[in-house]
Amino acid sequence: MCIGGAGAETRTRAHASALYPHSCLMAHIFICPNCGNRSTATDRTAGFRPQPKGCQKCGFGFLFELLDDYYPAPTAAFFACDQTGKVIACGRGSFELTGLDDERVIGRPVNEVLGLRFAAGDDPVQTALEWGVRQLGKDVEVNAEGDLPARATADLFPAYDDDGGLLVVLTPAS
Repeated sequence: MCIGGAGAETRTRAHASALYPHSCLMAHIFICPNCGNRSTATDRTAGFRPQPKGCQKCGFGFLFELLDDYYPAPTAAFFACDQTGKVIACGRGSFELTGLDDERVIGRPVNEVLGLRFAAGDDPVQTALEWGVRQLGKDVEVNAEGDLPARATADLFPAYDDDGGLLVVLTPAS
């Protein structure tokens, strides 16, 4: 048994998670910024190594951990950013939505590259990075380089590992 050692009584998953937050009973939910594949695992790393899990579907090098399951729209575009908000990878749907690819955007601030203007006038990108909180359902105007402005909804997920970072998911407004 994973929790409590020998002779531990059987507990419900919720009870075990509350008592032993780092036990092997907790399933973590991950999403790949490259292909959008969702997966679950009981560990954040690959085997005994401290290396983060990669995507089993497309082979992308790292996954973002989610607090809750998340179902992106089929038309959603993914952008992975480092701890300062600079783009490190364009994922699924990014070229279709913006016409941008990795070669043109890697190393540049996501707000600049995508021309993000949030409806409320705030900066959810900075909030997610600074405070480590998700920002969901944010109305935004996307004005990527050389593209016409388009309305979208932004969902921002901070990375919870030591490297930090941010996953920006943009869904075109219908």
